[in-house]
Amino acid sequence: MEHERPDVERPESRDLLLVCGVPPPYSPLLSPTRFFPLSGEPSPRQTLKRGKKNRLIRTWYEQRTATTAIGVIVILGVFFLVNWLMLSRLHEGRAWLRKGFLKNPNPIPIWLSSTQKDERQKFGKSKRKHNGTYDRMLGLAAQALLEQNKREPKELWQEPKAQALAWTPCADQRSWSPDDGENGYIMVTANGGINQQRVAVCNIVVVARLLNASLVIPKFMLSDVWTDASQFGDIYQEEHFINYLSPDIRIVKELPKELQSLDLEAIGSVVTDVDVMKEAKPDFYMKHILPLLHNNKVIHFVGFSNRLAFDPMPFELQRLRCRCNFHALNFVPRIQETGALIVKRLRNSGSYLAPLDVHLLGPKFASSLVLDNMSDPPAQKKASSSKYLALHLRFEIDMVAHSLCYFGGGEREQRELDSYRQKHFPSLSTLTKTKNFPSPDALRTEGLCPLTPEEAVLMLVALGFNRETRVFVAGAHIYGGTKRLAALTSLYPNLITKEELLSPSELQPFKNFSSQLAALDFIGCAAANAFAMTDSGSQLSSLVSGYRIYYGGGKMPTIRPNKRRLSDILLKNNTIEWNVFEKRVRKAIRQTKHVFARPTGRSVYRYPRCKECMCNNQEH
Repeated sequence: MEHERPDVERPESRDLLLVCGVPPPYSPLLSPTRFFPLSGEPSPRQTLKRGKKNRLIRTWYEQRTATTAIGVIVILGVFFLVNWLMLSRLHEGRAWLRKGFLKNPNPIPIWLSSTQKDERQKFGKSKRKHNGTYDRMLGLAAQALLEQNKREPKELWQEPKAQALAWTPCADQRSWSPDDGENGYIMVTANGGINQQRVAVCNIVVVARLLNASLVIPKFMLSDVWTDASQFGDIYQEEHFINYLSPDIRIVKELPKELQSLDLEAIGSVVTDVDVMKEAKPDFYMKHILPLLHNNKVIHFVGFSNRLAFDPMPFELQRLRCRCNFHALNFVPRIQETGALIVKRLRNSGSYLAPLDVHLLGPKFASSLVLDNMSDPPAQKKASSSKYLALHLRFEIDMVAHSLCYFGGGEREQRELDSYRQKHFPSLSTLTKTKNFPSPDALRTEGLCPLTPEEAVLMLVALGFNRETRVFVAGAHIYGGTKRLAALTSLYPNLITKEELLSPSELQPFKNFSSQLAALDFIGCAAANAFAMTDSGSQLSSLVSGYRIYYGGGKMPTIRPNKRRLSDILLKNNTIEWNVFEKRVRKAIRQTKHVFARPTGRSVYRYPRCKECMCNNQEH
C-alpha cells in the first residue's frame, strides 16, 4: 500500500509562525534531514540577505496593519459617539419628564445630575407660552354651538359594541376554600380620600388571604385635606362586606380582647408606608410581614397607599381584588337612596334602568327610578327621559397646588397656591425652594397639568356635544369658584351639580363629610350615559371608568383625554382654526376609546378587562 504524503505546510501558517518568532520546522519534502541541506540550496550569505529583506517586509506589513486597525477603530468610535449625542439630544428633553414623573405616583419629580439639569433648563424654556386664557377659542366654540345644522356624532354616546360586549363580569366565581385566618390579625388605617381608601381596602383583603390572616374591619384616617371623620361603616355596608367575602377570608369587627391591650408600636407591629415599598410584590409580604405576624399575632398597617403590586399576582388573588371592589363594597342605604334621587333627576324622571343601576344603587333604590313613572303613557315616558353627560372636573385646590402649574391667575394665584402648599404639602413646598423644578410651560407641554374648566369645555364642544346637553359636574370646590366655571356654564346652560339637584334638607346629612359627598359624585358619574374625565390620574375617575366597564355591558362610554396630545393642540389656541381644532381633538379622543385587555402592571380597578376580573366570550 502506497504511503500517504504528509500535508505541505501552508504559506500563511509559515508566515504566522515567523511573525510569532517561532522558527518553522523543515518539511520532509525539502530536505532529508534537519541538519544537512540539499544540494543547490542558497549559500549562507544569500540566506542571511534574504532573511533580512523578509524581516523588513514583515515589519512594514505589521506597521501598516496596525495603522489600519487603529484608523478603523477611531472611525467607528467617532461614528458611535456622534450617533449617541444625536439620540440623546432628541430623546432627553421629553424622556426625563415622562420617566421621572409617571413612575413616581406622588408625583414629585426625580432629580437629575448637574448636566441633565442644564438640559432640563433648556427644555423648560418653551417657545409657546401659556397665559391661562382661551378667549379666542371660547368665542369660536360659542359660534360652533350656535350652528343648528350640526348633529352630534353617534360615537359620543356609544362604545365600540362588538368588542366591548364580548367582556362580561365573572369576578364572583371562586375556585378555592375559605381560609381560617389562623396566623393572626391584620388591621389597616387607610389614608387619603374615599377612593384611595377603597383601593387600600381591596388591597388589604388580598394581603389577608395571602398571609392566611383574619382581617379587622378597616378604619379610615382623618386627613387635614379631606377633613372627614367618616369610617368604613358610614360609607359601606359592613355586614354585606363580611358575608360576601366570608368564602375568601375571615373578617371580624374588632381584635380579640387578649390582643386589644397590646402596645402594637412597642412590639413592632405598626407598619407604615415608610416600611413598605410602593407596589410591593407578594414575596415581600411573605418574607417580611408573615414572620412578624407569626411572632406578634397582629399587624397594623397605617396608610397603606398603593402598597400592593398589580403584577405579578396569582390568578385567584387578583380575582379576589376585583371581587372586593366590584361586589363586596356597596354603599350604605342612605347614600344609595340620595344617589338614586340624583340619577332620577338627571334623567328627568326618565323611566329606564341603566345596566349598572342595580349594582350601584341596590335593587330597592334602583327600582325607584322606574316605579314612580309606571302609570305614565309610553310616549310621555320616552319624551321625559333624557341622556346626560357626567364631567369630573378634578380642579380642586389640592390638585391645582400640587401640580405646580400656572392657570392664569397672576401673582395672586401664585401666593394662594404657595400658601396652600406650605400648609398641606410642606415637603413639596420645601423642595420647590431648594430644587430646580421644570417650568409650568414644560409641565403643560408634557400633559402634567390638570385640565381647567375652560379646556374641558373646549374639548366637549370640539367632540360635538350640543348646547342642550345635560352636564353633571362632579367635584368638590372648584378652584376659582363660579367665576372659573363661567365659560362652562355659558356654553352649556344645562350644567348642574349635586348641590343644585338636591334640596338643602336632602343635602344636610352629608354636610361636612367630603367622603360621603364624593360617594354621591361616584354614583352620578357611574350612572351617566357618557362620562368624561379631565385627569386620568384621578382615583375617582379611574374607579368610575372601571365600574362602568365592568357593569356597563358595553353601552357606557368613557372619554379619556390624552392630556399630552390635548395640550399640544391647546397651545396653538392663538392661531388654530376651529375646524382643524375639532378634527384634531376628535382624533385624539377616538384613539383612547379602543377596547383592549388590561396592560401588564396597570390597575384592575381601572382596567378590569382581564381574565381575572372579566370573561371574554370571543376567546375559545
